[in-house]
Amino acid sequence: MKAPRNVKKYFWEIDAKKLNPDKYPEYVIARILEYGDREDVAWMLKHYSRNQIIKILENSRNLSQKSANYWVEYFDLPRRKILCLQKQFRGLSRAIWNY
Repeated sequence: MKAPRNVKKYFWEIDAKKLNPDKYPEYVIARILEYGDREDVAWMLKHYSRNQIIKILENSRNLSQKSANYWVEYFDLPRRKILCLQKQFRGLSRAIWNY
C-alpha cells in the first residue's frame, strides 16, 4: 500500500517516497493521530483496523495529551488505558526536554 501524497507531509525526517505504511503501521498511525486532518484520518480508518489503531493509541509515547484526549473520546476508550495520559508519563516528557 502507498501512502497518499498529502499524508507524506507528516514524515519530514525521512524520504517520504520510501514510506511504506504496511511495513511501519505504528509510525504512520501515530503521526496521523497526532497531526492528521479529516482526509488523512479517513484514509487511516480505511486502511487499518479499528483494533490496530486503538492498540497504537494505547501504547504510543509520542502523542500529545490534547490529541490523545481527542482520540479517547472518538473511540470511547477509558483514559486509564492510554499510556501517554498516565500521570507518571505526563511528567516524563518535560523532564527529558525542559525547554
